[in-house]
Amino acid sequence: MSAVAHLRITLAGAERAVAAGTTYGEALSADGTTVIAARADGELKDLAAEVGDGETVEPVEIGSDDGRAILRHSTAHVMAQAVQDLFPHARLGIGPPVENGFYYDFDVEQPFTPDDLKRIEKRMREIVKQGQAFSRRPVTDGDAREELAAEPYKLELIGLKGGAADAGEGASVEVGAGELTIYDNLDPKTGERRWRDLCRGPHLPTTRVIPAFKLMRTGGAYWRGSEKNPQLQRIYGTAWESREAQDAYLTMLAEAERRDHRKLGTELDLFSFPAEIGGGLAVWHPKGGRVRRVMEEYSRVRHEEAGYEFVVTPHLTKSSLFETSGHLEWYADGMYPPMEMEGAKYYPKPMNCPFHITIFKARGRSYRELPLRMFELGTVYRFEKSGVLHGLTRARGFTQDDAHIFVTPDQLADELASLLQFVIDLLRDYGLTEFEAELATRPEKFVGDPAEWDEATAALRHALDKSGVPYIVAEGEGAFYAPKIDVHIRDAIGRRWQLSTLQVDFQLPQRFDMEYQAADGTRRRPYMIHRALFGSVERFFAILLEHYAGAMPPWLAPVQVVGIPIADAHVPHLKAVAEQLAARGIRVEVDEGDERMQKKIRNAQKAKVPFMLLAGDDDIAAGAVSFRYRSGEQKNGVPVDEAIEEITDAVARRVQV
Repeated sequence: MSAVAHLRITLAGAERAVAAGTTYGEALSADGTTVIAARADGELKDLAAEVGDGETVEPVEIGSDDGRAILRHSTAHVMAQAVQDLFPHARLGIGPPVENGFYYDFDVEQPFTPDDLKRIEKRMREIVKQGQAFSRRPVTDGDAREELAAEPYKLELIGLKGGAADAGEGASVEVGAGELTIYDNLDPKTGERRWRDLCRGPHLPTTRVIPAFKLMRTGGAYWRGSEKNPQLQRIYGTAWESREAQDAYLTMLAEAERRDHRKLGTELDLFSFPAEIGGGLAVWHPKGGRVRRVMEEYSRVRHEEAGYEFVVTPHLTKSSLFETSGHLEWYADGMYPPMEMEGAKYYPKPMNCPFHITIFKARGRSYRELPLRMFELGTVYRFEKSGVLHGLTRARGFTQDDAHIFVTPDQLADELASLLQFVIDLLRDYGLTEFEAELATRPEKFVGDPAEWDEATAALRHALDKSGVPYIVAEGEGAFYAPKIDVHIRDAIGRRWQLSTLQVDFQLPQRFDMEYQAADGTRRRPYMIHRALFGSVERFFAILLEHYAGAMPPWLAPVQVVGIPIADAHVPHLKAVAEQLAARGIRVEVDEGDERMQKKIRNAQKAKVPFMLLAGDDDIAAGAVSFRYRSGEQKNGVPVDEAIEEITDAVARRVQV
């Protein structure tokens, strides 16, 4: 009788021996419900796969980020199976997990209807209840083509194997540089195959492990994201580790809909997107313009206090500037087409950085001038596809609060730390308190000297460590020309927004042959830091509007105070109070309309005005006002001087009321 071979693995920090052929599920004593997959030396594995010698094995729980992605990818397979059960002629596109859910693209004769979604969801519940097993099977390219001969989009992906990263959104979940695999959905009783899909995995052990899911909506999507390809029908869904988690998410979505900045922009008369101007191009109404002006003026003052120089550059330029910068080579698809004048091509600018370089190069620079911090509220234009436009958060014309800082190499680390702290402090002034960051490092394909990349990455890491902001390292996620820090915030309902970016750039200084005179008289090349704080004024405004559900803090409210008389005879008293408030810089109105007082109060509350000052005979006699807040709380008989001080203090301290 031969001895059983044993393997050595590391589990929970301790080495242990297991028999050859042991599965990850067996090694982890996984129930397949809470622990639904394994991580072996960093790579995700099915519980049914066999462990390898020398591996470090960790459990993957369904409620973790990786666990949710596996759950959602498995649910996408169930949805695709249900679609092909109900619509046998549907051809499969790609079905990846995405943040908070999943989708799958289908080539069908007619778009899906709401009734179709109900039928698909019902069929999915039947498949889940059956407990079909997800079974992984390696295949050769030839076998895969033979099995999937009726799936033209899958055949195309097989042909792109090894280039999945360039094949379109979600393609990497199906094909990679290694072997191809197919996942079969197997009947739990007979083992008969019920459905199959080209997929890299991993997946849940069975469909029964899916605790909660819901189909959300449908929409059109071009195959592999290109308008040159056929338009497919995309079904979006969500899936969660428990019904409670899903209910919380759906509640958040309902709240997000209530807070939608596009809806609030109309209700509060802040901005609009006139069809005669064009998609993605906003006009700001007087009330929205007031808020924007306050935001921009406050930002400008804070920047000047921090040693930035305010600059202004034009909205368009000759093509030669973007040829030198490389944007015409790398970014032409996102730019508006050129205008031809006097034998030259002029482009609306998609970014400000090359313009700031021309200011640096306008004369000789000394090391004594560095760091040189340039700041601009610069409007740029990018031709986003109409399908991705989304109010102010994804527009074609927007204003960046853009800064470019030029430093000597030995100034880099301290300057980045100072910049990051400035970013966090300014965002806090707007009432944002929850920050996270990502450090994006050198990708496989990059340009420049690896030593410079290492130096810049170390300086960015130093800035993050000094700031105390929690961060993760996004290995290989930097741009091909520079590493960066992305700062994320969480809003009032828990959504994560990417806002500020700090990026070290060695390439543009080289492309523009930038120089400064060093202390020893030699000519040196500066480092360049790109720094966008809000990202864009428009997008940041939209995020704040949704964060506060339209009820902006008093310092940002378009109208900070409304005077509401009980009768016409009380108007002069409130106008006198309004004059005192206006003299203190408060945006105040007196409602002299014909409506009754209660209707005026409702109008002010609907407009989300922070403070209402009411006045009647008793108030006039006492030199007072009745103080009413957005919440409905009211204080009567407040002396006018006290009311003015309370309002101006709240505005000065930038607090919410």
